[in-house]
Amino acid sequence: MSDKSPMFYARLAAVLYLVMVPLGFVGIIYVPSTLIVDGDPVKTVANIIESESMFRIGILAALLIPVVNTALVFTLYRILRPANKLLAQAMVVLILLAVPIAMFNEINNAHVLQLVSGADYLDVFDTEQINAQVMSALDLHESGIFIASLFWGLWLLPMGYAIVISGYIPKVLGYLLLIGGIGYVLDAFIYFLVPDANFEMSTYTFIGELLLPLWLLIKGVNVERWIEADKSSS
Repeated sequence: MSDKSPMFYARLAAVLYLVMVPLGFVGIIYVPSTLIVDGDPVKTVANIIESESMFRIGILAALLIPVVNTALVFTLYRILRPANKLLAQAMVVLILLAVPIAMFNEINNAHVLQLVSGADYLDVFDTEQINAQVMSALDLHESGIFIASLFWGLWLLPMGYAIVISGYIPKVLGYLLLIGGIGYVLDAFIYFLVPDANFEMSTYTFIGELLLPLWLLIKGVNVERWIEADKSSS
């Protein structure tokens, strides 16, 4: 496996997980909620033009999330492989499927920046057409987030179950991650099947993703049990 202690990987995973929290808040929650006004393309475009730097920071934060998430999943793989190698591998595969979706989705926001740039080639469109295209790109971006969230939910399922059976991380954290994963998956289905619902299950089921990194940072893993599991899986 590696000559590094499982506690090293536990602390590294905690830091990576906690880094994703502000990135997600800025890129997925704060910037869109601050600049985008539902049903008001004129105000939305004005906000983006006035706060272009904020919009760009949001794009950068959103791009960094899958980068950090990739490092995180390989770190968690090192921690959870002794519990169940197949579950750990499934976790990695699901995140690697989500990464390109999340990164390519930012093309929609890059397109928004082009549309509001005032470039000469945009003179063929009038203001209303520009505004409509901006809102369309933002809607596509939102859809892309929910497509990626399907995989963000699915990866929590093998991870949560691996923790439940591991014996070296508290089972309750695994169960909370399973609940959180189901929340993300349901969000994707609700978004596409009931578009007017305006309800996100993950708002109430995400607690496991906060408690796990805190536990790994403060307590880590039960090293003796981890070593036993690692020997048994070898």
